[in-house]
Amino acid sequence: MKSTRLTLGVGAAAIAVLLAHPAFAQGAAAAVAASPIPKATIDKGDTAWMLVSSLLVLMMSVPGLALFYGGLVRTKNMLSVLTQVLMIVCMVAVMWVTFGYSLAFTGHNAFWGGLSKALLMGVDANSQAATFSNGVYIPEYAYICFQMTFACITPALFIGSIAERVRFSPLMLFTALWVIFVYFPIAHMVWYWGGPDAVAAAALKGAAALDLQNADAGWLYQKGALDFAGGTVVHINAGITGLIMCIMLGKRSGYPREPMPPHSLTMTMIGASLLWVGWFGFNAGSNLESNGVTAVAFINTFVATAAAGLSWLLVEQVVRGKPSLLGAASGVVAGLVAVTPASGYAGPMGSVVLGLMVSPICFFFVSKVKSHFDYDDSLDVFGVHCIGGITGAIMTGILDAPYLGGQGVADYAAKPGAMVAGTYHMPAQLWIQCQAVIVTLAWSSIGATLLFLLVDKTWGMRAAIDAEQEGLDIAEHGERAYHH
Repeated sequence: MKSTRLTLGVGAAAIAVLLAHPAFAQGAAAAVAASPIPKATIDKGDTAWMLVSSLLVLMMSVPGLALFYGGLVRTKNMLSVLTQVLMIVCMVAVMWVTFGYSLAFTGHNAFWGGLSKALLMGVDANSQAATFSNGVYIPEYAYICFQMTFACITPALFIGSIAERVRFSPLMLFTALWVIFVYFPIAHMVWYWGGPDAVAAAALKGAAALDLQNADAGWLYQKGALDFAGGTVVHINAGITGLIMCIMLGKRSGYPREPMPPHSLTMTMIGASLLWVGWFGFNAGSNLESNGVTAVAFINTFVATAAAGLSWLLVEQVVRGKPSLLGAASGVVAGLVAVTPASGYAGPMGSVVLGLMVSPICFFFVSKVKSHFDYDDSLDVFGVHCIGGITGAIMTGILDAPYLGGQGVADYAAKPGAMVAGTYHMPAQLWIQCQAVIVTLAWSSIGATLLFLLVDKTWGMRAAIDAEQEGLDIAEHGERAYHH
């Protein structure tokens, strides 16, 4: 499930390595006194928070991301971007409930779920999904809805890299295939596990049962990779796919000779603001409960973003002499991306540091690396989402350390429901974080390359030059965003 955390250790701690879970390291619940596994309960407050969080994450896609991207393209391509984002959300939502949820969040093997819950078979109003506290559950429908919003926004992110030159229908086919072969497996590898009660119950039966239970989890989860809300699953995943697509599709006609400024930074500002508000559901909702750890993720999302917005503007002031709204909005998004994997693990001061450091890194990739390698990532999806996600994913291994204000780790086998105050092994965790980054980059880039070649050779991804010059709004959709 979401927000994975496994205890790092050596020797005697080896078993715990396969058990510790993320969000719980934040000390979410009180120690269990009598029985190690409390009676299952569903709290109305947790349920309400998860439903609201799902709404907030949906708002990130439509209208947030749509307006953010729409404002950044030229007038003649505004509606094409809005249509792509809206229809990706619609298509992936249907795919999710028919088979996607089952492929991502049921046991089958370490890389891919099964089809036992295809068409949501066996799920009803009484079905329960585990959280990160022993004995605490939410309605499974609430969990399905929450995870559905993540599946919807992730492919919508990468369309920014190929904006203004891609055909709509082949893009939709590519997106459908990408979600199946790239998103669902990575979500399964990083987030799928049996839940704290399943681990605690297996531990009571002995080491063999515990090993069997842990082997049911996703591959990167078993390794102990920490990704509270989607640094690998969402941002690195979409960001590297965006880079592959923009290189394979080729540059926009006239790029970089002709100026291609955003047509409405007002809309971009509105979109960025909606993203920030919605991101509280994205990150704080990933705790799956409404408790103290939720507040940790909430405040971290707040301050890391603010720090990154400031940091980008300071860099811009030094390098270009003028602070811009586009820079401010870019910094805000970079901060949101970077804090995503660390949101439930870091402390507020660590999150401020993360925000301050990510913007200069992303600025360098957006302003220097892109021009040096001469690729046309239209809206800087790679430079902000992939690079910001990598920064956040690796820094999570540092900022989770209790002696740096982080939340530490939890051990569901030794002390279900209790905070563990053991030694935090930062070098080991950093190596695991790097493995998660490398695996995501490799899986996504290879998958995106093969799928792009398949769709491009059979249907053709690139819009014709005439259509591109006329604008995709008219050429692809037969309508205009504005009438003068």
